[in-house]
Amino acid sequence: MSNEEPIKRYPGESIDVTWDERLCIHVGECGRADGELFVGGRDPWCQPDVTDQDAVVDVVERCPTGALVYLHKKGEVVETADEQNTIVVANHGPLYVRGELVIDGAVDDMPSVRFRAALCRCGQSSNKPFCDHSHEKAGFVDRGAIGRTGPDYEDEGGPLRLEPQTDGPLKVTGKHSVFSATGRLAYRSEKSFFCRCGASKNKPFCDGSHKAAGFSG
Repeated sequence: MSNEEPIKRYPGESIDVTWDERLCIHVGECGRADGELFVGGRDPWCQPDVTDQDAVVDVVERCPTGALVYLHKKGEVVETADEQNTIVVANHGPLYVRGELVIDGAVDDMPSVRFRAALCRCGQSSNKPFCDHSHEKAGFVDRGAIGRTGPDYEDEGGPLRLEPQTDGPLKVTGKHSVFSATGRLAYRSEKSFFCRCGASKNKPFCDGSHKAAGFSG
């Protein structure tokens, strides 16, 4: 990360967009979106006035990490949480979490991680609990298959608390649905423990391997 301010603001006439370097892992949902809101190599890269507000909101909310935020001119973050709390286990990558999120370790100037976040599961991130793309350099391998099943719920909203346990797993409490990397709804629960060290033999869930691995974080 550079020594410059990690959050860059792109002002528009009626809506602004901010980009947070600390959270971005370059998934590319913004740059590959139709239209010219985000254009690589252009200065500035993001221009909110080239499209309408609805398109700005749509593209920004595609960002799975919370690195992108839209603000109306009063400086208000007006995004709302998805009705369903979901966790997607990425192929060789992080947990993509969406919903009404309460993440231990999130700081006040990361407003969108209340709604969208990418959480490290390889154990190598320098920005835990968030993913920083270290899984690629580390050669982390897990294709996101899930064998476990859980209880079924009709209502899956409400707060979802995500608590990284010291030198241990990610404790998740609140109704949530877990999707495999293939998009299959695999598991529903009110409490789960996800591996953060990268060593579990029962990924994405914790099996206690963090102790033998000497995981710290």
